Amino acid sequence: MGTSLTPEFWERFILLLFAAMGLTFALAALFDELWLRRVNRRTHRPPTEPRHTPPRTGRTDHRTSVSC
Repeated sequence: MGTSLTPEFWERFILLLFAAMGLTFALAALFDELWLRRVNRRTHRPPTEPRHTPPRTGRTDHRTSVSC
């Protein structure tokens, strides 16, 4: 049961193929641009000052023994 592929089929096939390729390339370029913006936004942040922790007061050997 063989059917021949008509010229109309090939015209539609080529049209859909190029439409799908164009959409794929456009979406890939869009997502690449969004990813690069995200990466650049994270790497170009100004450095922050380190937070100073207050010194501990009181005894430091307050741990309980775990031996039996």
